[in-house]
Amino acid sequence: MRRPAALRAAVSAGLVLVVGLSALAGCSGSSTAPNPTTSTTGQATAQATAEATPSDADIAALAAVVVEGDFGAAATITLPSTPFTVSATTVRRLSEGTGATITAGQQASMHSSWVSGADGSSLGTSYDSGTAEAVTLDSATLPQAMVDAIVGQKVGVRILVAMPGTDKTSVVVVDVVGALTVPAVTDVPQRAEGAAVTPAAGLPTVTLAENGEPSISTPTGAAPTSLVVQPLITGTGAAVKSGQTVILHYTGWLWDGTKFDSSWTDSTPISYPVDNFVTGFTQGVVGQTVGSQVLLVIPPDLGYGDTENGSIPAGSTLVFVVDVLWAG
Repeated sequence: MRRPAALRAAVSAGLVLVVGLSALAGCSGSSTAPNPTTSTTGQATAQATAEATPSDADIAALAAVVVEGDFGAAATITLPSTPFTVSATTVRRLSEGTGATITAGQQASMHSSWVSGADGSSLGTSYDSGTAEAVTLDSATLPQAMVDAIVGQKVGVRILVAMPGTDKTSVVVVDVVGALTVPAVTDVPQRAEGAAVTPAAGLPTVTLAENGEPSISTPTGAAPTSLVVQPLITGTGAAVKSGQTVILHYTGWLWDGTKFDSSWTDSTPISYPVDNFVTGFTQGVVGQTVGSQVLLVIPPDLGYGDTENGSIPAGSTLVFVVDVLWAG
C-alpha cells in the first residue's frame, strides 16, 4: 500500500531507480552553484562511521562536477568525464540554507535530481512529480556521509552526492526543503478516539476488536466507481493537511474482503508523508481530524489502476479502515 521511496530505495540498493516521487513542480534555474574550491560549502564530507572514507581522488572528482540551477528547482548535472566513478560515498555541500537548524533523527523533506555515472544521462528528478521525499536522517536510512553533510545545517541546504554501486556510480543533487521532528509511534495514541459516526447504508460493516483492530464484513454488490470517504469516529485534533507527515494505523482489503495489508499485524502504527500514499488514500485522509477513524473505498483509478501490486491484482477496488493518530 505504501508507495516506494525513490531516494531511500536508490541509496540502499547502491543504484538509481527511475524517480517515482510526487514532487512540487519547479521552474528550471540558470545560475551556477558556488565554486566548491572557493567556499567551505564545497568541502567533501567524510563518513564518521565504519563506511569507506572518500579518497583524495574521490573528493577531487566530485569537485569537478558542474551543477547548474537554483535551489528549489531541478538541477542540471554535468560530469567531467564518463564513466564517472568514486570508491566511496562522497558528498559536497553546494550551498547553505537559511531556515531552521536540522538535527539528527528528524524527517527531512528532500527533492533530488539524478544522473548516471556511466554516461551522464539523466535518471530523473522528483521535481517532475509532486511532493518531496520524506527521509529520516539516520544511518539506517541514508549513507552516514549524507547525514553528516545535512545535520547541523539549515533547511535550504543543497548537497551533491556521488554513490558507488554494483555496476555504476550514481550522482545526485539533493535539496533539503523541510525538516520535522516526528514523535515515536509509541508516543501517540494507539487507536482512534472521539465521537462515533453512523455510516451510510450499503458500505462494509466495520467491527473493532478490543484493542481497536478493525475487521469488515464481506462487501456485497458492485464496487463503487468513485471514492468513498466515510468517517466512523470523529477526533478532536487538527485536520490533516497536504504536505504533512501522519502517523496511522490501517488495514486494507480487496473489495471481496481479502485482507492484503495491515499495520496492526505487528501492532505498530506507521509514520509516512500523507501525500506519498496512493491518490485515493491521500484524498481520504487529508481533511480528517487527528483522532478520527475513516473507512475508505478506493476505485482502481485512484489506487493502483491496471497495475498489479504484490498481492493486489490489477484493477482492484481497495477498502481501508484508517485511524489518524498524529499529523504534523
